Amino acid sequence: MTSSDTDPLALAGPALASAETVLAAARQRLEGAAEERQFAAHGYAWMATYVTALRVLRDWAARIERAGQFGELEALTLQIGFGEYLAQLAGGIALSQGEIARPADLGLEREELAPLARREAEALIRGGNTEKARARLASLLTQALEGGGFGAYGIEDGALNMVREQFRRFGAERVAPHCHRWHLEDRLIPPEVVEEMAGLGIFGLTVPEEWGGLGLGKLAMCIVSEELSRAYIGVGSLGTRSEIAAELIRGAGTPAQKQYFLPRIASGAILPTAAFTEPDVGSDLASLKTRALRDGGVYRIHGAKTWMTHGARSDLMTLLARTDPAERGYRGLSMFLAEKPRGSDADPFPAPGMRGGEIAVLGYRGMKEYEVAFDGFAVPADHLLGSVEGQGFKQLMTTFESARIQTASRAVGVAQNALELGLRYALERRQFGKALHAFPRVHGKLAWMAVETMIARQLTYFAAREKDSGRRCDIEAGMAKLLAARTAWSNADNALQIHGGVGYALEYPISRVLCDARILNIFEGAAEIQAQVIARGLLGGRN
Repeated sequence: MTSSDTDPLALAGPALASAETVLAAARQRLEGAAEERQFAAHGYAWMATYVTALRVLRDWAARIERAGQFGELEALTLQIGFGEYLAQLAGGIALSQGEIARPADLGLEREELAPLARREAEALIRGGNTEKARARLASLLTQALEGGGFGAYGIEDGALNMVREQFRRFGAERVAPHCHRWHLEDRLIPPEVVEEMAGLGIFGLTVPEEWGGLGLGKLAMCIVSEELSRAYIGVGSLGTRSEIAAELIRGAGTPAQKQYFLPRIASGAILPTAAFTEPDVGSDLASLKTRALRDGGVYRIHGAKTWMTHGARSDLMTLLARTDPAERGYRGLSMFLAEKPRGSDADPFPAPGMRGGEIAVLGYRGMKEYEVAFDGFAVPADHLLGSVEGQGFKQLMTTFESARIQTASRAVGVAQNALELGLRYALERRQFGKALHAFPRVHGKLAWMAVETMIARQLTYFAAREKDSGRRCDIEAGMAKLLAARTAWSNADNALQIHGGVGYALEYPISRVLCDARILNIFEGAAEIQAQVIARGLLGGRN
């Protein structure tokens, strides 16, 4: 695409307008029906995510063009991305491997899809994601692999680009050469690596300077989480434990709680874990059963928690429990800052009133998962977050945006890692007298992996910028998490397919990345929950 009539940047604006017109028609068809027509509503959530992603991709392209960074690789990324997403908007979007939401499922008629047949949109649908375009992009990716870049990221702040390089080097030198062994041996991230992370300021990245942190924003958090997860998701996730705990305390804690906890979280002196999920309760937090009973100067915790990430090695639990047994909904929940001693493999929870053990898992092993039973475990009364009962769910809600943005950034890092593993193997492995990369079905996969990784990255950065600007972004954060998690899994699956049989062998890192990628569609809100949140927010009139 070279002439003004086929220039992807010139076509993107009008094509985006066409997509927005179709989205508006779908909204009219479904408004108020997020609960009754769940499949259609979730299809609409994905449609809205695609349209938002196209808008963000167009803005990214315009931004880097102004900066003189819009080269052939970036133009192909824009062209292929628009071509593929517009075609899916017209024909059907996969909600999962076995579920495709087609326009008719949303009630859209032929005339309501007509905007996608307008010249600009039609030109991108027909000429965007072509075999020729994928082949050219794939050839450029071979050069990108050597140089470490897969297109301009569009980060205009030079300091943030320096942060990226610092953590990219740390991941490449201190994590990537060792993490596969940690996974195979089912080992926690070594203490010396955790200490180095603390020295780099990872645990206090977004904590204000007055509390000993670096005072950076969510965009910086995304960049760091992405680069660490590019090396290994366990290391990328370890830093996020501290960020969410610190955000809870910063937003709702008493002055004494802030003074006591925040400097120690920022320095890495204490490592937090979240104790929210229960054996019979996943996303339905209103049904939590764990109780916290006041007993003089302490609360006694009774109940069970599961999926406590990094639970044994942690020093602090942000623990959600029911302080009002008569109130069965959200209002009876309170958040506690529950300190505990660090455990060992032999005795993971050496605290009175607390016992538990490890949950064996497929991937995401570097911090380990645990289930815990509480039988009178004591938490000082002054460690009730905010010192007011019944505010726990409300306090937790304030962290959902950040949690989903950071999960999206981890997913982007995993997606990038899978892309690089697949590309490197395709270039090295020879079959029938030539490199695997020479076969169209192989390099076509790699081209799309690179495109969708960039789309997911830019959508994640967009949500982070919204958060940094102080704007509500629960829907945008949900969209970023929804798309990035799917991209991580798709990239890992395609990269393993490129490896063929050896990809299924434990010795190859892609086997680990596949297992690690799978959890991203589940935690911090499963894909179905994300789609429901997006649909309810948009169809209910929030945006």
